[in-house]
Amino acid sequence: MEERIVKFISALRSGGVRVSLAESADAFSAVDNLGVHDRDSFRLSLRATLVKDAESLPTFEELFPLFFGSGEPPPLMNLMEDLTEEEANMLAQALQEFGQRLREMLERLLRGEELSQEELDALGQMVGLNHADDLRYREWMARRMQRALQFEQVRKAMQEIMELMAQMGMNKERLDQMRQLIGQNMESLREQLRQHAGQRIAEAMAEQRPEDQIEGLMDQPFQALSDSDMQKLRQEVRRLAALLRSRIALRQKKAKTGQLDAKATIRANLKHGGVPFDIKHRDRTLKPKLVVICDISTSMRHCTELMLSLLYELQDQVSKSHAFAFIDHLEYITPDFQGNRANEAIQQVLIRMPPGYYSTDLGHSLQNFSDDYLDTIDHRTTLIVVGDGRNNYNDPRLDIFRKMARRSRRTLWLNPEMPMLWGTGDSDMLEYVPLCDKILQVSTLSELTAAVDQLLVDKS
Repeated sequence: MEERIVKFISALRSGGVRVSLAESADAFSAVDNLGVHDRDSFRLSLRATLVKDAESLPTFEELFPLFFGSGEPPPLMNLMEDLTEEEANMLAQALQEFGQRLREMLERLLRGEELSQEELDALGQMVGLNHADDLRYREWMARRMQRALQFEQVRKAMQEIMELMAQMGMNKERLDQMRQLIGQNMESLREQLRQHAGQRIAEAMAEQRPEDQIEGLMDQPFQALSDSDMQKLRQEVRRLAALLRSRIALRQKKAKTGQLDAKATIRANLKHGGVPFDIKHRDRTLKPKLVVICDISTSMRHCTELMLSLLYELQDQVSKSHAFAFIDHLEYITPDFQGNRANEAIQQVLIRMPPGYYSTDLGHSLQNFSDDYLDTIDHRTTLIVVGDGRNNYNDPRLDIFRKMARRSRRTLWLNPEMPMLWGTGDSDMLEYVPLCDKILQVSTLSELTAAVDQLLVDKS
């Protein structure tokens, strides 16, 4: 059982649930105290020690029965035991109408025989189950195994058998009873295939090393990330934000002091007759005020979501922030993030602003900003644009962007595209470059994290 729990914890980590060594030890201690005989108590003890937030509960609840069983194995009924000799003869005659392979599957279903472990393993090998390591593919793999077993042909053949036996004179009530039991057996086989697919995928997840997987994803280009990759990186953002917070605090502690504060120095040295033994300086580090304008079109969505996730995990390092999103028009999205995670907030925004290819209009979005939100920028504001600078050949409205840059303290542009692509096709990036204080390439989460670290450094 201990080995099973260790594999379960490994699968949880691979599924995006953060479990520390201390929490793993707590789980084993809870199991030692409560035991494993009461399944509900066992499940609750693991859930209480291993799950820290509501977002991780679905992953826990999906993986638990795959490692420790559902407690209700799917029952199959043997229809042959209850058939009279006459009914058995009718059924045998009806089965002769089908080919050998299909007939064998039909007979097996009628006898209520489950697939053996060897048969399940061979079937999984046939459909590629041994290469799956993501529970999102569980249902798909189960359906592939059903097709390999000719489930649809079996269902149609069973219907034909019922019709043939009705023509032979079998009682309608008896046929209805058989039809119901056959349906239950088919559903039980489906559940057996589904459980096998889930268990094999969960075991593959347990063999993964999440730290190696995350390290690789950190340097994976945004456009190459799958939905599963993004889910893992969403979990990683919290850890990165904690590291950034510590780094910022350490940097501020070690930083040289700022300008001489003459008044404070004089006051501090009155006891020395005005001789300046103790020099006082002004603190030169201030929390920045941010205005973030993000492209959430299809090509930019992953980059934007992770950028906003990092910023909103680091709100204690910012004096004030205003977030805006655009595709073909601009919307103020700060209220969407109040009480929500960044990915949840962005999903709300996408409902209002569904993305599409070739619909981006940055110039029009800048006009929206100038008309309604220009007063969010002042001399203390760091203006950040997250986008690829592609504008579908629309007017880039450089005049408006120039005005925004002049009003702000500094202007940063975060672009996931390589500089060699700037100015190609519908890219207006080269025209925006002279108006920015700094351009940062952020094609991966590693680069994005480094960029956020830089933009949170502000000086008075």
